[in-house]
Amino acid sequence: MGKLDGKVAFITGAARGQGRSHAIRLAQEGADIIAVDICRQIGTVGYPMATQEDLAETTGQVEALDRRIYAAQADVRDVTGLRQAFEAGTAEIGPVDIVLANAGIAPVSLNPVDEEWQDVIDVNLTGVYNTVRIAIPSMIERGAGGAIVLTSSTAGLSGFSGHSPGGLGYTASKHGVVGLMRSWANVLAPHNIRVNSVHPTGVNTPMIVNETMAELLAAAPPNAMMNALPVDLVEPADISNAILFLVSDEGRYVTGVTLPVDAGFTNKR
Repeated sequence: MGKLDGKVAFITGAARGQGRSHAIRLAQEGADIIAVDICRQIGTVGYPMATQEDLAETTGQVEALDRRIYAAQADVRDVTGLRQAFEAGTAEIGPVDIVLANAGIAPVSLNPVDEEWQDVIDVNLTGVYNTVRIAIPSMIERGAGGAIVLTSSTAGLSGFSGHSPGGLGYTASKHGVVGLMRSWANVLAPHNIRVNSVHPTGVNTPMIVNETMAELLAAAPPNAMMNALPVDLVEPADISNAILFLVSDEGRYVTGVTLPVDAGFTNKR
């Protein structure tokens, strides 16, 4: 018996990195998955973004666990296309019990442009808003409760992302996610729908481990990005395990919390 037997999870940014890890971890516990990802590049993002091949790999890994998955290319900025993917997924897989608003970008570079601000706000904040508002009506109508987790960051609990448009936008968007979480936690509590946010430090994913980010970190002040515990990066599975707690019955009375999975990074700030 898995902790999530009979549950369906809607996950954005699921083609690779944290999103893929979440899909696999929840599937290991019995959940079926509706997975979406943009699967194309955004101009201001200085590292290669996920592809259709990446999303196909997520699909294969979930199916290898003998779980069902519906995967679709969708942009969280496009509420119409995202809703179409959600509705097609629920028609094939079933009604959603769990929502993981995970899709996010970090459009930062040594040669910043003004467009970075709008792109990161559109994906990391408006995209989270779109993801959850699409799912809420069916969750309320079903009357079976549920759990929603929004992926924020240690940047959502402090201010350390520099002064570029992308860095400021990243921090602002991740703080904004906390406001959405706290508001939805109150609004949805009468429906037994719990809402929380997770706040990772640097995670070993392509968003962090790439040439552009390496250049930025090399130019940062000494110790600016160091965790308290002696580890440079946490693994995607570390975030997935925290999310599993939040969406399972083990976290049934946990709502409205900002949960750092950050190796002590926030505590040092």
